[in-house]
Amino acid sequence: MNFELIGYNDSDFAGSIDDMKSTSGYVFSLRSGAVAWASKKQPIVTLSSTEAEYVAAETAACQTVWMRKVLEELLHEQNEATQIFCENMFAIALSKNHIFHKQSKHIDTRYHFIRELVNGEEISVQFCRSEEQFANIFTKPLGNELFKVHRNNLGVCML
Repeated sequence: MNFELIGYNDSDFAGSIDDMKSTSGYVFSLRSGAVAWASKKQPIVTLSSTEAEYVAAETAACQTVWMRKVLEELLHEQNEATQIFCENMFAIALSKNHIFHKQSKHIDTRYHFIRELVNGEEISVQFCRSEEQFANIFTKPLGNELFKVHRNNLGVCML
């Protein structure tokens, strides 16, 4: 039986009009349903959508580490890197290496933990289009049809 852990993360850039902080959202699935999800205001004010997405990816990466350990204790060790899907190409590039020093030197060092996980092949940050980003349901208002699609893809059903 395949118990591959898959994650999606997203953020809204400066979504709070009170303090201009972004909201991070993530969802993880095993097989066909969501097993973990969260939506939380980021602890810092980010300076770009890339930084907001990178902070959101780091939050999802920390959750990945914990979930992989739980699955290992339940005898469902994840042998492959856990895929985390993100819709920001620059955030993905930042997670892989430090090529954008000028644009990223202001990002707090703690948010670069994700690079260790990518380099250690515990996670793999992959691109997905916004329409396929299931975590959007936790970070931004969606049209009725897209909301229903995401809800169904997360395994949530109406009774």
